[in-house]
Amino acid sequence: MTPSGNVPSDRLTRPGGRTARVREDVLTAAGDQLAETGLPGLDLGVVAARAGVGKSTVYRRWGTVPGLIADLLTEMATSSLPRTDSGDLDSDLRANARLVRKTLIDPRQGTLFTALIAAATTDPATAAALHRFYAVRVQEWAPCVQSAIARGEVPVGTDPAQVIRATSAPLYYRLLTTPDRITVGDADRAARAASVAAKAGVFVN
Repeated sequence: MTPSGNVPSDRLTRPGGRTARVREDVLTAAGDQLAETGLPGLDLGVVAARAGVGKSTVYRRWGTVPGLIADLLTEMATSSLPRTDSGDLDSDLRANARLVRKTLIDPRQGTLFTALIAAATTDPATAAALHRFYAVRVQEWAPCVQSAIARGEVPVGTDPAQVIRATSAPLYYRLLTTPDRITVGDADRAARAASVAAKAGVFVN
């Protein structure tokens, strides 16, 4: 782990062959352990045993728990489904919101994100890794807003990142503040609200 909390670039290189399988097994084990116990229960030795690999392998590649979390989030960001490009902002934001909803209601993924968000409130390295994860996802979906600007659907000067964040923010708020299951209707309303606000110029810088 570098002093800034970033994972060195060589650790983020997607390996091949057996190394790729080891990485996949370790990240799966780490995600499962984090979802079950939260950050306090995440131990590199426990993860190694759960993944069926040597402890030295885990320590050599990831070094620390924050380093492992950072790589886990990197993998989650790069393996998420790509954005849609329907040619209509309402449809694109609805697809984004439904994808977020699908992730948050998943028994493993929803619990995992809740644990990561909770950990990020007290652990700066986890917070930095989580910020990078969302930066990647926002960057992935921002072009649908840029296309809407080019089509004249929303005003010039609209901040694409703000529109994407506004689409998913109500779903995360619901996840963290109520025990109620997030519905498709919740996702569609969040997308519609963000779209209406964007078209009204709310997100113009």
